[in-house]
Amino acid sequence: MRSVRVVAAVIRRERQLLISLRPPQGERGGLWEFPGGKVEAGESEPEALQREIREELGCDVEVGRLLCRHRHRYPDLEVELAFYACALAEGAEPRCLGVERLEWAPVDGLARYAFCEADLPVLPIIAAG
Repeated sequence: MRSVRVVAAVIRRERQLLISLRPPQGERGGLWEFPGGKVEAGESEPEALQREIREELGCDVEVGRLLCRHRHRYPDLEVELAFYACALAEGAEPRCLGVERLEWAPVDGLARYAFCEADLPVLPIIAAG
């Protein structure tokens, strides 16, 4: 079974969180998640998160503290997810470069979105802040 380390940015704007929709093609297509991606060999988690946000959203972020770490096993993949509090760089406006769609979701409305299964257990932790 494949195993990957994944980092995700929890970006807040008042009582909203930035979430991204995975492209319909590919693994877990059409599901919502927090922006981020795989940690490559030789990268620290914050470095990987900054690279992934530049690739997916075309902007820079400041990576803050680790909010939570979680393991999840899909039938085809084991994922270790690390969620970090992040802030958009001053003047940054995220764009859909590597994601299907972006949305500022209300913290108390996350249950309305179809998230990747691996994200579900951490949603209450993230919403609580």
